[in-house]
Amino acid sequence: MTTQTQELTVSIGGVSRTLPTVRAGNLGRVPLVEFIGDSEFTNAVAQEMVALIPQGTELLLTVVTNALPLTHELSDRSGLPYVCARKKRRTYMQEPLIQDVPSMTLGVAETLWLDGPHAARLKGKRVTIVQDVVASGGTAQALARLVERAGGTLNGYLAAFRQGESTLPVVALQDLPRTL
Repeated sequence: MTTQTQELTVSIGGVSRTLPTVRAGNLGRVPLVEFIGDSEFTNAVAQEMVALIPQGTELLLTVVTNALPLTHELSDRSGLPYVCARKKRRTYMQEPLIQDVPSMTLGVAETLWLDGPHAARLKGKRVTIVQDVVASGGTAQALARLVERAGGTLNGYLAAFRQGESTLPVVALQDLPRTL
């Protein structure tokens, strides 16, 4: 990784990206990782992450955000199915599980919604949570709570990047600086 004042360059699997930095609450400037719309980077990261999927994982869980294309590629390479929680309620949802996110690194409180039929897919499964970046761990903890409430077993936390001090046992490809 190389740093400049307003950006950070990361390299994974032979693919490099210069990440812009954005202001995040009282954290200062943090690197902005984007998988949406960047197939080359997403595929390179997914290829490297497949080997990090915890043994015994039967299903992947993510949030419909930047981590979705990454999780899709991990699913494609590993053959593991995946389920997505959403950040907004959809009219078609049937008896969704609703989970508040205890804290957000970017200073935005959120609620996660897991459609009832999707929650049923977690029951009795060993589930690994997949994220693009884990910083404080608030979203990962909310996802873990959804796994538990749906009757699944948390099998691990997997992220492309870890940033800062999370108390969770997150397996990540690279660490990012807390601030720039």
